[in-house]
Amino acid sequence: TVPTVGAGPTLVYEGAMTVLLMFVVVAVATDTRATGSAAAIAIGATVGLDAIFGGDVTGASMNPARSFGPALVSNTWTDFWIYLVACFLGGAAAAVAFLYVNPAEETGPEPPEPQEQIAQ
Repeated sequence: TVPTVGAGPTLVYEGAMTVLLMFVVVAVATDTRATGSAAAIAIGATVGLDAIFGGDVTGASMNPARSFGPALVSNTWTDFWIYLVACFLGGAAAAVAFLYVNPAEETGPEPPEPQEQIAQ
């Protein structure tokens, strides 16, 4: 995974692809309506979309381990730090975006305290 553009554009590409992927992963993992094959299709389609738009530019890593393996085997560490930084920042940004779009449900009003029985 070696970028074909400068460090800045690579950071933006990888960060944006990671945000998109992690947002979809978190969304299908927390939504009870997206189960089984629906979740797999959503995640797979996102990875495919990211690969189409970022594959030729950055290698579409979206995962530090995905960049680490090839870098280790080929001993090519060109701009490897970008893949680490972009993935961690993109994952954090996706979590914040998801919380903004889908805030935690409120538990509702406090349950009433049990009342003591009045002796007759």
